[in-house]
Amino acid sequence: MTSRKLNKLNVLVYTGTGSTLESVRHCIYSLRRLLSPNYAVIPITETAILKEPWAPTCALLVFPGGADLGYCRVLNGPGNRNIAQYVRRGGAYLGFCAGGYYGSQRCEFEVGNASMEVVGSRELGFYPGICRGGAFKGFEYHSERGARAADVRVRKEGFDGDGELPEVFKCYYNGGGVFVDAEKLAGEGAEVDILAEYEGDLDVESGEIKAAMVYCKVGEGAAILTGPHPEFDAVNLGRHSDLPEYEKLIEELAADEPSRTTFLKACLTKLGLEVSRGTAVPSLSKLHVSSIHHNEVGELLHSLDDIITKEDGDEYIKGENDLFHLEKPESRWDLTSLSRALQSELERPRISPSRGSPDPTTNYSHIPKRIVSHETAWPEPKETPYFNHAVYYSSLRQSREQNPGAEEWGDVLMYGEVVTSTNTLLEKNHKLLSHLSTGFTLAATTQVAGRGRGSNVWVAPPGSLIMSTVINHPAHLASTRPIVFIQYLAAIAIVEAIKTYDVGYEDFPVKVKWPNDVYVRDPNNPDSVTYVKVAGILANCSYTAGNYQVVLGIGINTNNARPTTSLDAVIPLMSNKDSLQPFKIERLLARLLARLEVLYGEFVKGGFSKELEAKYYRYWLHSNQVVTLEAEGGVRARVVGITRDWGMLKAEEVTEGGINGALRGTGRVWALQSDENSFDFWRGLVKRKI
Repeated sequence: MTSRKLNKLNVLVYTGTGSTLESVRHCIYSLRRLLSPNYAVIPITETAILKEPWAPTCALLVFPGGADLGYCRVLNGPGNRNIAQYVRRGGAYLGFCAGGYYGSQRCEFEVGNASMEVVGSRELGFYPGICRGGAFKGFEYHSERGARAADVRVRKEGFDGDGELPEVFKCYYNGGGVFVDAEKLAGEGAEVDILAEYEGDLDVESGEIKAAMVYCKVGEGAAILTGPHPEFDAVNLGRHSDLPEYEKLIEELAADEPSRTTFLKACLTKLGLEVSRGTAVPSLSKLHVSSIHHNEVGELLHSLDDIITKEDGDEYIKGENDLFHLEKPESRWDLTSLSRALQSELERPRISPSRGSPDPTTNYSHIPKRIVSHETAWPEPKETPYFNHAVYYSSLRQSREQNPGAEEWGDVLMYGEVVTSTNTLLEKNHKLLSHLSTGFTLAATTQVAGRGRGSNVWVAPPGSLIMSTVINHPAHLASTRPIVFIQYLAAIAIVEAIKTYDVGYEDFPVKVKWPNDVYVRDPNNPDSVTYVKVAGILANCSYTAGNYQVVLGIGINTNNARPTTSLDAVIPLMSNKDSLQPFKIERLLARLLARLEVLYGEFVKGGFSKELEAKYYRYWLHSNQVVTLEAEGGVRARVVGITRDWGMLKAEEVTEGGINGALRGTGRVWALQSDENSFDFWRGLVKRKI
C-alpha cells in the first residue's frame, strides 16, 4: 500500500449552502459504489472547509449539483483559497453541473432571463474560460421539467485512447453548461482536455466543440468539471405522474447504465483515484444517534460508561461481534484516527462481479462501526441525505397523538445510511444490547449483509424501510405471553401503519402471510387479484437480567421496485390514486413504531386476546386456504387459524364428498410451528424444514 493511499482516505462531498439534497444523494450513492472499499465517502459542509484540517486526508473534493451562487456566498475568499491551495498542491476536484460552473473562471447562466440570470467571475478558475448554460432550454429550479437524457459523445483522446470507453451514451441533464471554446484554450497552451461533448444542437454558443465535460491540470493537481450529471443513476430517479415523458427518460438512462458507469470510472481514474473492480458493495457509513429529546443521547452514552474502553484518546465499545468507535467532533479530521478506523476497511473483499452479491466470506465484523452522537441537534438532512430526522421526529409526535398508549418507542434512534445488518449490529453484540431499553431503534437505508430466516443474506437497496427495535420482554410473562406472538404483532403493525399512513390509504391492498411476511396486490398484474411480498419480519431473542431481549427486525420495500415490488408501485392500483402521495420512509417508520408500541402494550396486558386475533385474521391471506402437508404424506388440509396459546398454524384435514362436491372437514387437526415448517403460499404446500 502506498503512502499516498494511507494518507488520502476521504472523498469529501460538499453538502452545504447551495447544494441540493437530490444531487447530494446521487453523488454519494454512485461514489460509494465505485470507490468502496478504497475510500470513505463523507459529507462536508462549508464550516469544515473553512475551519477543519480536511485537506491532508482528502483524495477528492466533490461539488454536486445545486446553485453555485450559494457556494460563492459562503466560500468566496478564505474557503476558495483553501480549495484552490488543496488542488494546486496535488489535490483533485470534481464538479458536477453547478460544481462545474463554480470551478470555471466565469459563469454565464440563462443570460437575458431576468428571473434566472447569473453572470460573473468565479474565484477557483480551474477551467480558464466560460461555463455557459443552460446548454438546453427548459430548466426550472427544484423541478424535473427541464430534465432530459442528453446524448454525450466521449472523446477518447482525453483518456489516452482508452478502447473500453463507450462512443456515445445517455446522461442525465438538467440545467448544466457547456465549456466555451475549450478547443481554443487547449490550443493556446492551457492544460485542458475535452472528455466528452454534447451531441445535437445547443441553445447557447459553445465554440467549435460543444464541450460537456473537461479535465484541467491545476498546479500539481487536477479538476474535472461537467455540465450533465454522469453520477446520476437511473435506479434513484422516481416517477413523476405530472411528467409523462419522464418514464422514457428513466428507461433511456437505465439502458445506458453500463456505459455511464464505465465513463465515470474513467474520470475518477484520470483524477488519480483507485476505482473498485466490478460493482462494489457500498462502504459502511457512520451511525448517527439522536433523540426526540436531545438530552436523552447524553443519558444513553452515560449508561454505556461501563462498557466503553479508551485507547490513545479514542473511545470504543468492543462488542462480541463488532467494534464500535465513538467519534468525537474534534477528532473527525484527525489523520491518525482516520487511518486506524479505516485500515481494515481498505482490505475488505469486494462484491463478486459475476454474481452481483456479497462475497459470503466477507467478515464485516473486522470493520469498525463509527458512532456519531448528536446531543444538541438532529443530524442535518444533507448529513444523512436518505433520511430526514426532523420529518421522522415530527411524524413520531403526530403518530403518538393518534395512538394513545404510544409514548416512548423510537425516542432514541440510531441511523446509518449503509450498515451490515440492523439485526446483527444489535443481536450479535450482547454487551451493547443488554444496556438498551425497550423501543431503542436502529434504522438504515441500505444493508450489505441483511439477514432473513435461516442463513439468508442479501444486499438491501435504497428505498426500503429497514429497522430493528429492542423489546425487553419480562421472563415471567413468557408462559402466558409467548414471544412467538411478537412477529404476529409486527405483521399487524405493518398493515395498520400503511392503512393509517394518511387520509386515503385506508383501503390499501395489504395482507399478512403466515408466519412473518406482508404482501400487497401485485402491480404487475393489475387485471387479476394476486399478491406479492413487500415486507418481512425477523425476531431474534436472547436472555439477560430477567428479560427476554427481542431484536425485532422489519424490512419494507417502500420506494424501491426491486426485488419484488414496493408500496409506491401499488398506489396506481388505488381508485383515489391521484390524491395519494408516495410514501415517506421517515413518516412510515414513525407510524410503525407507534402502532407496534400500542399493540405490544395490549399483548402484555391481555395476551393474544380475541381482539388481537380478530385483527390478525382480518388482514391475513389464508382464510379457508387448502394446503398440502408434505410431512404428513401429502394430506390435504384447510387452514382454519392459529392457536392462541403458542401461535401455531391450525390446519384441518379435508376430503371430498361434501354438498355439490365441496370439501368437508374430517375433524383431524394439525398444529404447525413456524420455526419447523415453511409455507409455500403460491403452491399451497406446508413442508417440514430440513
